[in-house]
Amino acid sequence: MDESESRSEIKRLAEELLVRHGYRGMGYAEIATRLGITRANIHYHFGSKAALIDEVLADYVAATLEALRGVWAVDGTPLPDKLRQMLVFSRQRYDRFNADGELVRPWSLISRLRQDQELLTEAGRARLAHFSTEIRDIFAGALKRAAAAGEIHGDVEAITTLLVAIADSAAPITIAEGGFAGLEAAYAALGRISRS
Repeated sequence: MDESESRSEIKRLAEELLVRHGYRGMGYAEIATRLGITRANIHYHFGSKAALIDEVLADYVAATLEALRGVWAVDGTPLPDKLRQMLVFSRQRYDRFNADGELVRPWSLISRLRQDQELLTEAGRARLAHFSTEIRDIFAGALKRAAAAGEIHGDVEAITTLLVAIADSAAPITIAEGGFAGLEAAYAALGRISRS
């Protein structure tokens, strides 16, 4: 592996371990063993565990926001289609960590690291807060456009708040409800409310 491949593989595996086991459960020893490298190699690339986690979180948040903008910034796509696209996006991440018939496991780095906020750097905590602010802005803009087009009715701010709550808590919803059907039901209910 060259240096850029090594960095990418370390980050990919660190993300997986963070989602599965949280901040405390992700360690250099397991990464080194699974990738067949030394812990010194990981230190060379990232320095501290906190720096590695900051970089992994930054990449994950940026990719997630880009994907959400790709769904919600597209004019002319009806709201039900956007909600379906949200489910497809979430399902892909859910399926990466959850096999059918098993106990539902965490699948979102954002929701997992929110549980460990006290361990994150100030930059990491700020990144999580930025994510919530950004999705509110993305959703609010899209829902205002949908309301102006007569596609939704009711209190746009309240619908935005509900959408943010569902999207920001998608992984905990699936865990609490025992599977992906709980998230599907939440988005379906939001769709019904927005048309009322």
